[in-house]
Amino acid sequence: MSTYVILKHLHMTTAYLTVILFTLRLVLDAVGRPGWRQTPLRWIPHANDTVLLIAAISLLFVGGWNPLDQGWLMAKILLLLGYIAAGLFALKLTVARPVRIIAAVLALFQVSFIFHLAMTKPVLF
Repeated sequence: MSTYVILKHLHMTTAYLTVILFTLRLVLDAVGRPGWRQTPLRWIPHANDTVLLIAAISLLFVGGWNPLDQGWLMAKILLLLGYIAAGLFALKLTVARPVRIIAAVLALFQVSFIFHLAMTKPVLF
């Protein structure tokens, strides 16, 4: 199996796991179980996201892509920054509940659009 295929599958797997872990933490908060913050569920998503980022950067080098030349890739990066910001608000206990709900919906929308861009790779600009 080529390096590209291995990296792509690693990237995809960790991306799916990121969404699953984020959603799990949202659900645990929603049902009144904030105790997850004292379990490995507090740090496992960060370890997974580190692997995800390393795989993404590796794919850039192996694939020879420049985000400035690929509009869909630049859009993914910008949406990722938005997803991170919205996710921070969605999981922060000190933020008002309505704001957390809006942030969670926004984060999930952004990550779904990231997945769409990854699968379709449309010409954007």
